[in-house]
Amino acid sequence: MFKRTLIVMGAVGSGFLIATAWPGASDALRMRLAQGGFPMFGPAATAGPVPTPAATPKPEDAHRDEPGLVRLTDDQVTKAGIRTDSVKGGRLARHLHVPGTIVPSANNTARIAVKTQGTVAELRKGLGDRVAKGEVVALLDSREIADTKSEYLAARLSAALHKTLYERDQSLWDKRISSEQQYLRSQASYEELKVKVDSARRKLTFLGLNPAEIEALPTLPAAQFERQEIRSPIAGKIVERRVDLGAAVGRDNLETELYSVANLAEVWVDLAVSPGDLPLTREGQTVTVWTQATDERAEGRIVFIGPVLDQNTRAARVVAELPNPEERWRPGSFVSAEIAISDKPVRTLVPAEAIQTIAGKPTVFVKVEGGFEARPVGVGRSDDGSVEVTTGLEPGDVVVVGNSFILKAELGKAAAED
Repeated sequence: MFKRTLIVMGAVGSGFLIATAWPGASDALRMRLAQGGFPMFGPAATAGPVPTPAATPKPEDAHRDEPGLVRLTDDQVTKAGIRTDSVKGGRLARHLHVPGTIVPSANNTARIAVKTQGTVAELRKGLGDRVAKGEVVALLDSREIADTKSEYLAARLSAALHKTLYERDQSLWDKRISSEQQYLRSQASYEELKVKVDSARRKLTFLGLNPAEIEALPTLPAAQFERQEIRSPIAGKIVERRVDLGAAVGRDNLETELYSVANLAEVWVDLAVSPGDLPLTREGQTVTVWTQATDERAEGRIVFIGPVLDQNTRAARVVAELPNPEERWRPGSFVSAEIAISDKPVRTLVPAEAIQTIAGKPTVFVKVEGGFEARPVGVGRSDDGSVEVTTGLEPGDVVVVGNSFILKAELGKAAAED
């Protein structure tokens, strides 16, 4: 204890001697002595406490990002596949997804059949051949046709003869040369034969002869009386052939259909809609059809909604009409379909993948100077691929629409480091 007292007294004395004997000593020296435990005297003693050097800021603190901001270089954005797009208005369209099958349109399908008994003498078309409306596709030999043609010609000749007699008797009666009874008898006979001619003509029409063919019968060679031309009622393509050359066709349990023709420029899509979704469908709605095999798409419209459910599937039949000018949609193909059940305009619309949930709030990443800002937004209605933004964005803002989850991960990593 005594030794410590001596040391303190010596230090005090040394400081006093330096202050009096060397008044020009620098303040720096005085401070060094003070830091070594020697008391300060003179001007430096009243200058206040010795300043402590300020801490040097760390480089990472000087460049720390703002909260909610993710900084990425252009090269990093490109490598990460981050895509951006401007916010704009659009339409929200909700869709109903249902399976379907392509079938020929019943409005453009026809069966080429015979209406009389006979034998197939010639088949001019094969499977896949195209036919025009009214084109001859087969020739039929039929005794019934020959008898009907003969009956028509006989009635026509008799009618022409009785017309001459009727006109003569009418002239004689007008001159009071012949009796009224003779005139009335000629008139009755002529009217009766006109009825027979009309009856024979209607029979020929029923059997498939057109007016031009009937008018040409008086000049037709007798050898062709039993020959009948079978014509296609519509334009299209032969999709089925039911008979062979020389086959007997007609009534009495014989085949009556020769061909099936379909015009595939327009097809139907048979859709199976569940009873719960049926109230959402109506005639005239737009239907988008695609096939996974080729990823080809086309649009049609609903033309029929079945009132009865299928007994096996308990689904309703809904028919959509689909244009098929290039005949790419083949009947029998299975397809997927979307029925547009609503379509409404919105002011701000973004893809659903642009929305990320951060801290329990829907958030989008907006491109700003220096990076991407995580901005909470309010969302409204949505459809299969888009979301309406009600607050937080304005049309023209550039937001991340692809791979935004990478920015979410970077933001979470920065929060964990803090």
